[in-house]
Amino acid sequence: MGHRARGRHATTTAALLAATVTVTLAAGCAGGPRTPVDDGRGRPVGTPALPSPNTPTPQRPATAPAPLAVKIDNVRAARPQTGLRAADVVYAEQVEGGLSRLMAVFATKLPKVVGPVRSARESDLELLRQYDRPTLAFSGAQHKLLPLIGQARLRPEQPGNVEGAFFRNSDKSAPHNLYLRPARLMPTAPTSAALTNGFRFGAAPDGGTPQTTRTVRYPSASFTFDWSAERGRWLVSTDGSPTVTSDGQRVTPATVVVQYVKMRSSRFHDFLGNTTPYTETVGSGTADVLRDGRVYGVKWKRPRAADGTDFTTAAGQPVNFADGQVWVVFARAS
Repeated sequence: MGHRARGRHATTTAALLAATVTVTLAAGCAGGPRTPVDDGRGRPVGTPALPSPNTPTPQRPATAPAPLAVKIDNVRAARPQTGLRAADVVYAEQVEGGLSRLMAVFATKLPKVVGPVRSARESDLELLRQYDRPTLAFSGAQHKLLPLIGQARLRPEQPGNVEGAFFRNSDKSAPHNLYLRPARLMPTAPTSAALTNGFRFGAAPDGGTPQTTRTVRYPSASFTFDWSAERGRWLVSTDGSPTVTSDGQRVTPATVVVQYVKMRSSRFHDFLGNTTPYTETVGSGTADVLRDGRVYGVKWKRPRAADGTDFTTAAGQPVNFADGQVWVVFARAS
């Protein structure tokens, strides 16, 4: 099997926070994927962004370019978001009250504007450790967490740090109206070499099962991914509504990873007293990889925080993702 590597080596009660994430499956035969119009990040298909298929997997560089990670609001009042389609990786996580929040990682393209930007969480620091000193754009955090953010191996950026980087959009009400101009934080996109997350891209694994739709539920939120053979992409819906950006375009990742992880209570809580969940992304477990209208049951492993995340078959073979945007949805392991 040919491999293509890229340096992408990136409600209110405790009882509800402990609720099991249920995953609803609806399998069906999917037609063969057609050639997409774009790669899911607003670039025409064929735009060079990856090494050639025959390029050997490079070693993780000692110092890689730094990507931009942005914490993005995902409640109804925050939607539609801006700039989400330009992300290389989108992580979806459960937060207080069983709601969801996104973290978008940008390396090969920077949108003019991205947001709404919201606050950081403790588990973000562990998740981002697999990238080399990324810039984390966020809007505040629990005050006891701020010193930990300052000590983390990343560049924290929040309103007031860089003049003109953040602004308020009058079309929405606070706190769902804070936006970021990425160009104020970095002059150009850092390139795919900044994606030191261990992801591999290339031909699909052998096997798999036809799958045309998948839903992941949190206590107060949900994500649904519907396969579009016409687009060759997964169409995202959030809380039962199509996920579109502020320019009216549907969010369409090429690969969706449902990663089963341990979730526990963190040391922090929101202003209502709800404990913040901590999503453990170091360790090992199982995952479902959705690509090309099929689902592949795989294993994931990340021994240390500084390591990327490896996805392998039961036989230990690396699993390739389809070229394009990747969504990683963290679900509670049973």
